[in-house]
Amino acid sequence: MFSNKIKDFIIKNNVKKRLSNVKHVASNDVIKTIGIIFDETISNDKESLIKEIQKFGFQSSQIDFIAFRETIKKTEVFNYPIFSMKDVNWNASFEKEEVNQFVNKKFDLLISYYDVEKPALVLLTHNSKANFKVGFANTDNQLHHFMIQSDTQKKVVFTEELFKYLKILKKI
Repeated sequence: MFSNKIKDFIIKNNVKKRLSNVKHVASNDVIKTIGIIFDETISNDKESLIKEIQKFGFQSSQIDFIAFRETIKKTEVFNYPIFSMKDVNWNASFEKEEVNQFVNKKFDLLISYYDVEKPALVLLTHNSKANFKVGFANTDNQLHHFMIQSDTQKKVVFTEELFKYLKILKKI
């Protein structure tokens, strides 16, 4: 328990150092692929977020998804990639292959669907190779290219605002 707090502290400091050197260079490319980082401590209703995105013309094959949980029981089985703080080592890198594959995939859009900055979520967002990163306004503004003021429980409002601005930016 105590070592988890120390690990969180070390990872937070590591990410903060990395974020201080970030230079955002957003691409002007049209969005064809979407990655979603979803915090399951907010809600287990990830399907409704994906359905809302599909309303704007995206197919499920164009959307990749990864979820975060505080704890994962050994007996639980998931049909989607999931990770926890146990999958982050003391050097602030991921040990789980599924997470590393998600990080290294070049998405046109990354949606960070969380409003509480947990070290593993911030690290994943920061390390992602996505061209354009979107998140909530109450997270660190160095993480994202674009931020939306919304409540995480209002997936319809979030997606409508997101796609309204993506159209204005000529990304869709």
